[in-house]
Amino acid sequence: MKQSCFFVFTLIVFLSYGTVSYCQTKPSEAEIKQHLSGYRSQIDSLDAALIKIIGERERVVKKVGIYKAENHVPALQKDRFQQVLATAVAAGEKEGLSQVCIEEIMNAIHKESLRIEQEDIEKKQ
Repeated sequence: MKQSCFFVFTLIVFLSYGTVSYCQTKPSEAEIKQHLSGYRSQIDSLDAALIKIIGERERVVKKVGIYKAENHVPALQKDRFQQVLATAVAAGEKEGLSQVCIEEIMNAIHKESLRIEQEDIEKKQ
């Protein structure tokens, strides 16, 4: 008798824990938005910082473009870009980012940098 009572008790406890997760209701849209708002605020701040840094980088690129134009240096320096890319991929891996992600980001930045430099070179001609 004691064994069957223990078995039934154990079964009830097990089933109770198993059903609790199924009985929980999904949070409302308002609860979801409230819960995520702090994270979204952090993401917005980080995005703003990224844009600011990219802007600073492009202002330096503009100076490089002017120098290259004045000294008849082509905009594309393949070896330099490979070095920049390798450094970025290594840094990205330390942050847990995929190589593909870093390569896509750096290729987009490099493409814009080349456009800026080429624009300065064409102005000097």
